[in-house]
Amino acid sequence: MSVPLVYLIHATPVSIAPINEAFERLWPEARLANLMEDSLSRDLADAGELTPALTERFLKLATYASESGADAILFTCSAFGGAIDRCKRALNIPVLKPNEAMIEEALQNDGKLALLATFQPAVASMVEEFEQHAFEQGRPLKLTTHICDSAFEALRNGDQERHDHLIVERASLITDSDLLCFAQFSMTHAAEEASRTSGHKVLTTPDSAVLKLRRLLQAQGLPKR
Repeated sequence: MSVPLVYLIHATPVSIAPINEAFERLWPEARLANLMEDSLSRDLADAGELTPALTERFLKLATYASESGADAILFTCSAFGGAIDRCKRALNIPVLKPNEAMIEEALQNDGKLALLATFQPAVASMVEEFEQHAFEQGRPLKLTTHICDSAFEALRNGDQERHDHLIVERASLITDSDLLCFAQFSMTHAAEEASRTSGHKVLTTPDSAVLKLRRLLQAQGLPKR
């Protein structure tokens, strides 16, 4: 049985290291291909909304990955939910939004959830995803959202230490929550310290996504660990 090939499609380079590291820890047997189009996040911020043209660009990237032999596709930027839904409908392989596995895991908890993001345009689509999943499961949703956009800017400037410090600092101010969810793949490096400082359990999108992909592809008969 062949080793699964997972295409990782990125809209920002800061997502590459966290998801590759998560695969190395949780599913090292998987073969990975990183495909990046780093103008997407900038163009989304300039447009102020997900346009048909941006959606079409996502579909072209996903189609390329599928035609290149991908067994599954994972998008790593959380601001493009509608475009990824279009890709899901168009392809016959598993296509995962960056957030869906974490959201599913978070909703297994009955308490209050907090979503912390470093990229403002991602928040609205993520809240919609939480609401949709909660509705489909018939579960009540208690969710607050929090922004630390200065951290994303620090990371883009190459200052990982300041990025992590700002996230930990912001997380420590979130008190009315039972579980803290990190919105961006690039936030993962700060998760352990944020959990220790805030006292919250922290879920990250990369770990949840890798574990879900592993379950999906192993159910199709691909190699187990």
